[in-house]
Order: sequence, then C-alpha cells, then structure tokens
Amino acid sequence: MQPQIILLRDGTDSSQGKPQLISNINACMAVVDTIRTTLGPRGMDKLIHTNRGVTISNDGATIMKLLDIVHPAAKTLADISLSQDAEVGDGTTTVVILAGEFLKECKPFVEEGVHPQVIIRAFRQAGQLAVAQVKTLAVSIAGKDEEETKDLLRKCASTAMNSKLISGEKEFFAEMVVDAVSKLDRDTLNLKMIGTKKVQGGGLRDSFLVDGVAFKKTFSYAGFEMQPKSYKDPKILLLNIELELKAEKENAEIRLEDPGQYQSIVDAEWNIIYQKLDQCAASGAKIVLSRLAIGDLGTQYFADRDIFCAGRVTEEDLGRVAAATGAQVQTTVNNLNPNTLGTCAQFEEQQVGAERYNLFKGCPRARTATMVLRGGSEQFIDEAERSLHDAIMIVRRAMKNASVVPGGGAIDMQLSRYLRDHARTIAGKSQLFINAFAKALEVIPRQLCDNAGLDATDILNRLRQQHASKDPQAHNYGVDVNTGGVKDNFAAFVWEPSVVKINAITAATEAACLVLSVDETVRNPRSEQPDGQDAAAAMAGRGGRGRGMRGRGMRGRGRR
Repeated sequence: MQPQIILLRDGTDSSQGKPQLISNINACMAVVDTIRTTLGPRGMDKLIHTNRGVTISNDGATIMKLLDIVHPAAKTLADISLSQDAEVGDGTTTVVILAGEFLKECKPFVEEGVHPQVIIRAFRQAGQLAVAQVKTLAVSIAGKDEEETKDLLRKCASTAMNSKLISGEKEFFAEMVVDAVSKLDRDTLNLKMIGTKKVQGGGLRDSFLVDGVAFKKTFSYAGFEMQPKSYKDPKILLLNIELELKAEKENAEIRLEDPGQYQSIVDAEWNIIYQKLDQCAASGAKIVLSRLAIGDLGTQYFADRDIFCAGRVTEEDLGRVAAATGAQVQTTVNNLNPNTLGTCAQFEEQQVGAERYNLFKGCPRARTATMVLRGGSEQFIDEAERSLHDAIMIVRRAMKNASVVPGGGAIDMQLSRYLRDHARTIAGKSQLFINAFAKALEVIPRQLCDNAGLDATDILNRLRQQHASKDPQAHNYGVDVNTGGVKDNFAAFVWEPSVVKINAITAATEAACLVLSVDETVRNPRSEQPDGQDAAAAMAGRGGRGRGMRGRGMRGRGRR
C-alpha cells in the first residue's frame, strides 16, 4: 500500500465537490429567506435583538449587518448588500434576493452534473446583456428647468420611501430630502454636509429642515444663561483651543527667593487666560465656538460682553459650521482678522422637545443642511433616519446620473422577457442557463405580490401578457400593490434611478458566480480559537515536559 500523504495540519476539515457547492447554495438561500419578506411597499419589518439593543428595520443592509452570519459562503450576500448601500444607498434587499434566486435557479443544473464554469460564463453574459438593456430603457431627466427637476427628484425619493416605516408621510419627507440635497455643492454632493439630529417626542410632521447647521446645546458652565440667545448677522469665531484656567499639570518646580513673587506667578496664569479672552472679544465675534472646553471663567467673561459661546462642539458639527458660514477654525487667538470669521443671517437657540438646539440660518455659503427628526420612540426615529438615508442617496444618485427606470417590478419583467427572447437565438447549453437567469429576474415582482398578500401567479401572467404585447409603453407595466393589479408605473411616477438596478444586477451576478466558483472549503478549528490560546496550550505542553524532565533529574541525583 502507498503511504498516506498528509498536507494539512491535524484537525483540519476539508469538504469539496458537488455536495459542498450545493451546501453553499443552500446556506445562501437560507439567508435570502430571512429578508425576503422585507421587500416592497408592503414589506414586513424585522426585530433584531443583540447585545447592543433592539433594532426594528426593513433596510436590507442594516439587517444583514446585524445578522452576524457565520457561514463563509453566505457572508458574500452580506458583503454585496453593504456594497450596494455604500455605492447607491437603496436596493439592498433587491440585490440579496436576486443573488439568492440566481443560485436557486442554477442548483438543479449543478445537481445534474453541469460544470459550474459553464453556468458562470452564461450568467456573466446574461448580466452584461441585462445591464445594456437597462441603459437602453432608461429615460433621462436632465435638461429640465429647476422646478421640474425638483419635482422629478421628489418622485424618486417618494418611491425609495414607499417600502419604509415613514411611507405614510413620504410626500412631506420627499420635499425635505430634495431641499436638503439641493443645498449641497453641486460638484461634490458631499453627504457629510447633511446632518441628522434625533429628538424624541412629537410626531413625524414636527420634523424640520434647517437651512444651515443645528446642533444640541453643549455642556455649559455658570454664566451661560446670561448670554444672548439670538443674533442677526453675527460674526462667528471657531476655535480648537481650550479657554479654561488650568493649573500647571507637569511636575514643575519653581524656586522663589522672595514669598512676594508667588503672587506674580498666580497672576501670570490669570493674565494668560484673560489675554486670550480679550483677543476673542476684540475680534468683533459675537459667537465663539470651540472644539475643546470653554470654562466657567470664559463663559462668564463672554456673558458680560454679550457674546455667545459653546465649548466641546463635536468635530463634525464644527466642520459643517465652517463650511456654511465661511469661518476658519483657529488653533490660536493671536492675529485674528476679519477673514477668519464667518457670518450667518440669523442665530438662535430654540427649544426642540426636551432639548435646546443652536440654529445657524441663512448662511452665505449654505452648502450644508440639518434635518431634525421627531418621533415617539428611539427605535422609530432610528428607522426613520435609515429610511431618509436611502432617500438622500437616491436623490444624490439621480442628480449625478440623471436617468430613471420604472419601478414596481416593471424593469425586471422587461429584462426577463428580453433575455428569454435572446436565449432562443443561442445554440447549446447556454440557452438553458440564460433562460434560468431570465426566470430568476421575475422574483422581484413575485415577491412584491407575495408581501402584499396578492395572487402572484395571476399578476405575473398578466404582466407577461402585457410585456409581450405591441403596446409601445408595455415595458413600463409593473405591479400595483394598492389595487392588486398591473399599471404603467412610469406614468404613475414609481421611479428609481437606473444606476440602482444596474448596480443590483451586476453585484448579484458577481456574487452568484463567486459562490458557484467555490468547490472546496478548508477549515482549521485551531485557527478559530481566540488569540493566544493555541500558543498558551503549546507553552503549557512544553512546560509540562520540562517539569517532567526536572523531576527525573532530581530523582537521579537523590539516588547518587
């Protein structure tokens, strides 16, 4: 017999071949089944309980992030969901469901012994054809006047919020989202310039948009209530220094020859802080904000001179104030000149619920906006924030890539029909695989129907019939979850940016191909132990052997 050749460490588990591939597909389908019911306007929410608390959401990326998936192949779906969220912001559930359905459709072929590379080649070809077709069907919304463009963007935002918890107020929030994104610099559309503040209490309609910056009142010292809380056209000074009287921290040693000199050292500490405060007041600033603390001495000093101050302002808020008012953050108070100061039309401190907020309105460089969200419970406001994030991303993408496609499963049905027709022109096995890809695309309208409690078989048959007709607008027909029928979703303004669908199809196809290309999983249990355990066990083993040897040596000496 040939001696056994061992390549892997002891305890390593290796599984390969067709069973392993089918196991990976089953794991991915199990993940898809978890979030399948969250798709669409009638999608259900998931309550996820972790050590960090309770989250109620139907946002695909949020759920996938919190699921803590262990299976290595199924983690691919979590990755594509997060990439879709980072790139586009919406369609996170869609991309996971599509990837799972692609794998489900090719599972019978794998079981029958078809080589995965043949399926991968056909799927990649089908994915490229689908993306090209989306670009052909997309309708450009560029070149409109400003008011018409805003109206179109509001419709995109409303569609993104259809499936969210705040769908009942989607018109109100769509207006807010479009106004917020419109405030940004058109060249960069930097989302960090849109702040979101959450205040419990009140209803959703109590939420409001600040044309500028708003942040919660910071920790304040005695004397704060004596400061004015409202200004018109104030000068604003931003600092990154501490305005507080502090004793010498280091172990400094000062030798004095005359006890009378001690007072001069104490006076020097006071003179330093007063000099800084005098320079701030002399600059003409009426509002002083600092990233570090402004102590009780500074607070009282500014109050006596009718100057508003706030210390410990977060870096994010300070950066947005700088962007909006034109002020420059200073790390010294020496040589302050008017160019370093900013301004705004109106500053006021306003009570919002149980909190007090500082509002900077009418900023000359208002490339920033702040949404203040109200709501009954913390989980509800958190979900509202996630919903608005998706809508903001959609509006931003629509402004950058001004083309849209009809939603509600319309584009998916049209792509399915197009690929079925294309498959008939191909000879060989690829015809079957492209047909399977086309069938998988129908999962989106089918799931929309299932989640709304409608008869999916009946509605899909009606959609196939409509898309096969000679009507020039046939490709716009999708599911109408309100009436339980089909309708022209483009005319009904159920839109989504074409980049959402392109990104979803591309990412789902790549994820399915990645899972199909894996035929072996190698797992080493030792490598999964917490750091140091393996080494500690090895050291203990060596230590044990050392103790045994010392014991034998001692006994040997005893016998001599």
